[in-house]
Amino acid sequence: MVGKSGTKKRAAPSLAGETADSADDPVRRRIIDATFRVLVEHGYAYASTREIARVAKVSKRELYALFGSKQAILAAMIAGRARQTRQPLSLPAVASRHALAETLRRFGASLLREASRPAVTTLFRLAVIEAERSPEVARTLDEGGRRANRGALTEFLARAREAGLIEGAEPGLMAGQFLSLLWGNLLMDLAMGIAKPPGAAEIERRAAAATEALLLLYPERQA
Repeated sequence: MVGKSGTKKRAAPSLAGETADSADDPVRRRIIDATFRVLVEHGYAYASTREIARVAKVSKRELYALFGSKQAILAAMIAGRARQTRQPLSLPAVASRHALAETLRRFGASLLREASRPAVTTLFRLAVIEAERSPEVARTLDEGGRRANRGALTEFLARAREAGLIEGAEPGLMAGQFLSLLWGNLLMDLAMGIAKPPGAAEIERRAAAATEALLLLYPERQA
């Protein structure tokens, strides 16, 4: 891949086949993957739908029929990723502290695993770079990713508090604390390229440690 400066670039990580809404449609997969590659090479402001259609090997009419706009493709890309990381919280309501801990640990591990993928890190880095010129990239990433995951976690903790499994602060504050404990500086280090994605053992260690710390802070309601 060659950028505008003429220097050779490494191929961007691929998002093809990784979003839930594109899993059964190869044309949507190609468009999403092509959009990601064009965004990385040109930036959001200069990524035209004509170029996306060319890379995806579809007509502009077909692209607009499926998505409607460049922003809609980006939103679909991020929404699919967010759905994957929220999957553990679609489990039935928990009825014990043990089940609460297991659900939090699984959610934390899933979030770390998905958000640490090179493609997601690249998307996050792109949003930071484009923030001033194209704030819709950062806004879409925040609404479909970070805010959506925090909202799902807050709702889950609210249900756990109603059941008496946890008490103390507001669920939104608890959710923020859990995510801070889970990530530490890792997300920024990944975006800066000074850390590698965590392996399976490190993911499980971080998720278990964040869960244990949160539940120590907020005990079960006393009868």
